[in-house]
Amino acid sequence: MRIVDTHLHLVYKSRFAYPWLAAAPPLDRDWKAEDYFAEAGPLGIEAALHMEVDVAEPDMEAETRFVAGLHPRIVGAIAPARPESPDFPAYLERLRSIHGLKGIRRILHTSPDELSQSAPFVANMQLLGKAALPFDLCVLARQLPVGRELVAKCPDTQFVLDHCGVPDVAGKALDPWRADIKRLAELPNVAAKISGIAAYAKPDWTVADLRPFVEHVIDSFGWDRVVWGSDFPVVTLTGNLTRWVVAIRDIVSGASTDEQAKLFHSNAERIYKLEGKPS
Repeated sequence: MRIVDTHLHLVYKSRFAYPWLAAAPPLDRDWKAEDYFAEAGPLGIEAALHMEVDVAEPDMEAETRFVAGLHPRIVGAIAPARPESPDFPAYLERLRSIHGLKGIRRILHTSPDELSQSAPFVANMQLLGKAALPFDLCVLARQLPVGRELVAKCPDTQFVLDHCGVPDVAGKALDPWRADIKRLAELPNVAAKISGIAAYAKPDWTVADLRPFVEHVIDSFGWDRVVWGSDFPVVTLTGNLTRWVVAIRDIVSGASTDEQAKLFHSNAERIYKLEGKPS
């Protein structure tokens, strides 16, 4: 089963500034495309979308232009943005000139809850709908109701919930996360990304630790609205890429071939409008 990774981070410290990395020593180094694909290729990962890495604001547009043409198996870029800014429409127009732009993200799980509820933010999310660009929604488990409000206000915009809504996997905190995921999944314009949860587990995590979180997201959203992501290199905080791929294949091994194909590549190709296979 071929895989399209919808959540690959790459770090090139000689080119861009990553202020947050100083507080994350295990990740504070270069993470290059060649290193990732050396491990990813044998696992069946044939292509990847680059997910913005929260670079310093002056580097945001440059990061997107760089990664969009970096490697033949990187089939698109999800760009950073500041939708709360009055300059967002002009910024979006510049981004749209980049071949390979596939979506937008503004990290919200480290931002005040009210940021995504402001009138300019909502208006610019609605603008994304008109541009037919999805928005990756990255919120904490406690912020899921806040995220739902944003999604409900923008019915013509496609959202993709990152990292299963960032549940506390290490603490086995299924509730109230389960109910909030169910409520979010009621909205038809949001899909869910099965990613990130290994990093929220304990280093000695097992497949059994991850399974209830993955299965609940799939049960809530259905096979037509789920995609898979590695969250590389953040996944290395409690394991590695190989361990995560082996785990997710185990968790969905009872699903049909068609259902697995939806999770691993076909939904991603539809939602992010990916074209063709990488060379």
